[in-house]
Amino acid sequence: MADFTFHHGGVSVPSLDDAIDWYGRVLGFELERSFYITEARSKTAMVRKGQLRFELFEVEDAAPLPDERRHPPSDIRTHGNKHVAFRIADLDAFLDEMRAKDADIAFVVRQAYGAGCFIRDCAGNLIEFVEEPAA
Repeated sequence: MADFTFHHGGVSVPSLDDAIDWYGRVLGFELERSFYITEARSKTAMVRKGQLRFELFEVEDAAPLPDERRHPPSDIRTHGNKHVAFRIADLDAFLDEMRAKDADIAFVVRQAYGAGCFIRDCAGNLIEFVEEPAA
């Protein structure tokens, strides 16, 4: 089997500058590089936090995110990529931090199998944060 590791997730946004600001201010990502993808007609940026990366695309004439893609239970009813998820140590502390930064908290779940939340970025894209139960 081929060996590979995770490199990045990608999201389309209406404003590259707003997204670079949001990912930096809310989640602590820093701009790694900006470039233009001619074939996609996309102003593009790679933001990074440690080994984590997001590729942000501002594509000419892109359609906005449909409403049903903004809520986790309805989003999974459409095939395709859904979200990326990050591990956090303490869900309550994370939620407090997100509220202090006026982040758009989309969904919180606390079940026997684990706890977590989804937030929406400045374009409505879902990002999951998971607190794994103690072993």
